[in-house]
Amino acid sequence: MDTRTRVNEALKQAMKDKASDRLCTLRLINAAIKDREIAARGDGEEGGISDDEVLAILGKMTKQRNESVRAYEEGGRLDLAEREMGEIAIIEEFLPKQLSEGEISTAVKAAVNETGADSIRDMGKVMGVLKSKYTGQMDFGKVGPMVKDQLCTAGGC
Repeated sequence: MDTRTRVNEALKQAMKDKASDRLCTLRLINAAIKDREIAARGDGEEGGISDDEVLAILGKMTKQRNESVRAYEEGGRLDLAEREMGEIAIIEEFLPKQLSEGEISTAVKAAVNETGADSIRDMGKVMGVLKSKYTGQMDFGKVGPMVKDQLCTAGGC
């Protein structure tokens, strides 16, 4: 079952359960997916969006909420921070399991070997391979510096 179908099934169940907070978050997810589909149609793409794109949308939503949590905590608005953390928990139900530091390190080494990357100029190739295989499973903002370190230790800096 693809991610979008799982979200729709969860939405129906939340309606039956009268879980208003969960329902609100699931509707936000659906709206984000539909927005992306509309944008894709405007760009001339046929059909719907792929499951990888849905996972990327969910990852982006999680990242935005994490930033909001930090801002709310700094501003002393713990009630709003808690609400955002609740939304994060619901969104993460639809994301694949996040990789550990060791698994990420192994994936980076494998991607470097697969692409034959030997300098920092090949970073885009390595990131492309990682994104194609591990969308939703790792934070690419944190992975970028790891790839850079790996390529620098290979003598490409």
